[in-house]
Amino acid sequence: MRYLIFCLSLILPMLAQAATEPSDLPDIGSPSDSVFSSIEEEQIGYMVRKQLRDSGRLLSDPEVEEYIQNLGQTLVANANAGGEDFEFFVVDDTRINAFALPGGYIGVNSGLILASENESELAGVLAHEIAHVTQNHIERRIFDSRGSSLAATAAILATIIIGSATDASASTMQGGILAAQGLAIQAQINYTRANEYEADRIGIGTLAASGFDPYGMPSFFAKLGKTNTRAPGSTPEFLRTHPSSSARIAESSNRAARFQAVVRDDTIGYRLTQERIRVRAFRSANEAVAYYRNTAYLQGVPPDPAWVYGSALALLRAGKANQAADIFRELRVGNENIIDLHSAYGLALMADGRPEQALAVFRQAVALFPRNVPLTIRYSQVLLRADEPDQAHELLLDLLNNITPTPDQARLIARAANSAGDVAEAYYYMSEYYVLNGLLPQAIQQLKLALELPGLNEFQRARFDARRDELKGYLPKEEKKKRPLTRSKRDGHLGHRQF
Repeated sequence: MRYLIFCLSLILPMLAQAATEPSDLPDIGSPSDSVFSSIEEEQIGYMVRKQLRDSGRLLSDPEVEEYIQNLGQTLVANANAGGEDFEFFVVDDTRINAFALPGGYIGVNSGLILASENESELAGVLAHEIAHVTQNHIERRIFDSRGSSLAATAAILATIIIGSATDASASTMQGGILAAQGLAIQAQINYTRANEYEADRIGIGTLAASGFDPYGMPSFFAKLGKTNTRAPGSTPEFLRTHPSSSARIAESSNRAARFQAVVRDDTIGYRLTQERIRVRAFRSANEAVAYYRNTAYLQGVPPDPAWVYGSALALLRAGKANQAADIFRELRVGNENIIDLHSAYGLALMADGRPEQALAVFRQAVALFPRNVPLTIRYSQVLLRADEPDQAHELLLDLLNNITPTPDQARLIARAANSAGDVAEAYYYMSEYYVLNGLLPQAIQQLKLALELPGLNEFQRARFDARRDELKGYLPKEEKKKRPLTRSKRDGHLGHRQF
């Protein structure tokens, strides 16, 4: 319930401001644009996503994060996104669900990734959610409910977001919905269905244009529908937030039939991502090991590399690093182009107490795949464990000067700099960590601490001063100190700078 109140506190002021604007202004853009500006949309989506991360709900795994972001951006490139930025993330939740937030934030539960039987099904869900964003469905719904009270409108929006993104109890969610509904319930249901049909139609086009099987979307919805029929008491969360029906499934199948059929093998990234999530999903390491032992491939059938990868990850989780390292070593033979295998082998060697061998594996891998984000992050973590913070700092500095870092990556380089004895740079990186979290006062405070350190060289002092002045420039008024940064500002587009 605290989370519901938090979202309402963010949304109500924005809606109140929209309601009090003069009505005699010229009509510019679609009706939905009059509810939220693009900046406000981005801030709402960002704050909800940040709450998920701060509460530990996001799955923090460099390999999984890289895969889902790459898959999502592949689809965005073939969607009519109008230049809007998108960010994709995985929620650490075994329930089958996915959701779109204002501002282009798309979340998918780890349970949905596991439930998909092929990559086209997963891509179909993401394409559907992308369409919700490009078609302004959340904003349209708010606009159409403008006749209700501001509190009711805000509560419905918060309920949609929270119900899609968290494990709020059914009673809490039902209470939020009932409290908000001075609206016609049936009209809201019908409008949601209209949104779903539109997202299906547009998403299938995006799916086909991206080279995936256009039947991936309807086939996934059909499977969920059958699950619901067999066990009405355990309706997948996705069907609660995305109402389905036989008519809708038939319509989306007919839509898919308009595109050329695609025979597409799943990428190794998809299959390895599923195994990483599967191993994490077990309550204990022993259960994970038992799963792979009990699902061993038939004798004489070549084992699937993804299944072997998962079995080794299970052994590594169970503390059997020596066995895991042997499996990863053999699995790399003939699969040298699979980056994740190099990382997994190096991590297993490190866990087995063989740091020199682990570092040798990573050195060879980064030479083959320079600036690969998950590989570089894993190598840096091993360097820190091996008491080589200077190398970790240098490696991360090269990476983060060439990509937009995540908050976790900024914090990692701060840790490396601090371990290497470069406290001033550690403060600077922590400042960027706070910028990426939209917390400007804290970012400025970190730069103040850096500038107070003795022994700064002229270049450092000039750089810290310039960055502090730059950030202060975005706080011209007192009330802005509590306002989060937009994505472009958090991502470093305030001006050229280097980590």
